[in-house]
Amino acid sequence: MHDLPQAPDLIVVPARYGSTRLPGKPLIPIAGRTLLQRVAAMARAAGQLAGNCEVIVATDDDRIADHARSLDVEVALTAADISSGSARACAAARQRASRPRLVINLQGDAPFIPPAVIAALIAALRLGDAQVATPVFRLDWARLDRLRAHKTRAPFSGTTCLRASDGRALWFSKTILPAIRDEAEHRKAPFSPVFQHLGLYGYRLEALEWFASTPSTPYETLEGLEQLRFLEAGMHITTVEVDPPLHALSGIDTAADVALAEEAIASFGDPYPA
Repeated sequence: MHDLPQAPDLIVVPARYGSTRLPGKPLIPIAGRTLLQRVAAMARAAGQLAGNCEVIVATDDDRIADHARSLDVEVALTAADISSGSARACAAARQRASRPRLVINLQGDAPFIPPAVIAALIAALRLGDAQVATPVFRLDWARLDRLRAHKTRAPFSGTTCLRASDGRALWFSKTILPAIRDEAEHRKAPFSPVFQHLGLYGYRLEALEWFASTPSTPYETLEGLEQLRFLEAGMHITTVEVDPPLHALSGIDTAADVALAEEAIASFGDPYPA
């Protein structure tokens, strides 16, 4: 008897039209390409790197669906009342004819996530036993100083991570963790002990289905961080250390972010896959 082939893993790009601050943002052009076009291209490149991986856009809007199809990207139409990208990714995965083992939630407003980072999450889940994988990067002292300055203006922007030596996530917080006693001594090393989180997740489908059916937990609600639901339930999140992002924008939420993204592309180059 031959083993049945493994169903392809799935990269889902959740994309909503009804953003409060930037309506229709998946269709907004950034340096000549729509936001959705950019994210979908990153997803495709990651799928090629990982192998045995498919890409789908999950949306509740026909305009976005039509645009995705014009890019030759498969579409899953999902309910309008789904409240989070993770839950929308789960709904899209459940529509597949064959259940994917792994699901990557690549938010539709994140055009600067390198394909190699997405592929690294897939590899970490394939090779390990974690229920969730997510990327982090270590801050040098200059980046830590910039994060501290940024948090004086926007205290809930930027998430840090405490992690064990094997990469297991211990905690995530909008507070900068860990506190650093005798910092002057630690500054003799080139890097700080602080890891910053990139907002990208890979899940085993069973873990994602658990998340979509489980109420918010107390610390998740306080911090505004979905991943704490897993940690509060004692589940295993592995962190994958990656290089610090060249393009610092984590997502596109406002017209000002569009302008910043275009400035970053002009300064650092366009990451759009050739």
